Amino acid sequence: MISTTIPINENFRLEALKSLDILDTESEKEFDEITALANFICDTEIALISLVDIDRQWFKSKNGTHICESPRSNSLCSYAVLQPNQPLIIKDTRKDDRFNKAPIFLEEKPVIFYAGIPLVDKNGFALGTLCVIDSKPRELSEKQLESLNALAKQVVILFELNKKNNDLEKMQQKLKKRNESLREFARVISHDLKMPLANIITSTDLLKLILGDKLDKESLEYFEYIKTSSFSMSNYINDVLDHYESESLINNSPEEFYLNHLLKEIVDLLSIKPDFNINFPKEDPLIKSNKLALKQVFFNLIGNSIKYNDKEQIIISIESSQDKKFYFFRVTDNGMGIPEDKLSTIFDLFTTANVIDRSGNKGNGIGLSTVKKLIQNLGGSIKVTSEEKQQTTFEFSIKKV
Repeated sequence: MISTTIPINENFRLEALKSLDILDTESEKEFDEITALANFICDTEIALISLVDIDRQWFKSKNGTHICESPRSNSLCSYAVLQPNQPLIIKDTRKDDRFNKAPIFLEEKPVIFYAGIPLVDKNGFALGTLCVIDSKPRELSEKQLESLNALAKQVVILFELNKKNNDLEKMQQKLKKRNESLREFARVISHDLKMPLANIITSTDLLKLILGDKLDKESLEYFEYIKTSSFSMSNYINDVLDHYESESLINNSPEEFYLNHLLKEIVDLLSIKPDFNINFPKEDPLIKSNKLALKQVFFNLIGNSIKYNDKEQIIISIESSQDKKFYFFRVTDNGMGIPEDKLSTIFDLFTTANVIDRSGNKGNGIGLSTVKKLIQNLGGSIKVTSEEKQQTTFEFSIKKV
């Protein structure tokens, strides 16, 4: 039994120790390498990274022993944390009046020599020690002690890095849960709004039909405004749903398909008019990727090229290439272009270029954010270049699978 006193800041020290979230965790290579190096440098039998808890000392890393903890009442490390600013070095515990009342053992080995460097955090709390132990009397040279001190500092740095990583992981989990809640909220609200909007559009057409000649020009304009606004809100809701449901697309398994076949499917969906000319890649590459996710990307980009185009003849050119790791795509149109001061934020959610589309409507800033999100989830990246009133080019890549 070792007779020790409790540090005056014990409650704060224990709180600092528990805040690390490191007690009773699995062994880690970075810590084990330090104890192995400490044993090698000091030529001792046992090296420990020992954390002094309420009634025990727990070993984050151990070299030369198999036990994971021992009672605090039989702990030299508990004594070492009483003086955080200096090492505790005991050449022979049998000759030290503080510890010779009863033999000290660690896994049936007598603890004769002990050298412990307090592990002091940034707030000055001694959390435990990096210590070396031997079953025979020893001394450490000045260089050995300096090396042990340096290793102890590295242990504290690892503690701080672990804590930051743990805090970051917890924050990511909270954000993930919050995003899941927001996604579910957006899905429910969007679905709940779609039916009333459809009813408004239908009712507007029905009222115009019933009232017929009784409506003057101004009244007809109001009805048209209601209908146009309802369609605009419906498109907005659909874009919100696409954005929040885009993550589910990433879970689809990769499949092989020809790019031009995919592009023709999109052209059919968009109901292209005669004033539209699209140039497919000359070489029709066979692609292995998440087809639905890539389809959504092209659907948004081609759709934007049509909406934001003020030319009589819409021209869109699509090019593709590849290397060993990535597929590369380029979509160029002869549309309105994007103002230079908007290029850096055009992919941000709810950010628009403040331009009116071909039908006189303003965008909602969701489509391109969804595109970027999908491309990043496919392991690629996207960038845009543009000349106002001339053209816009989107270049993006996706990782091969």
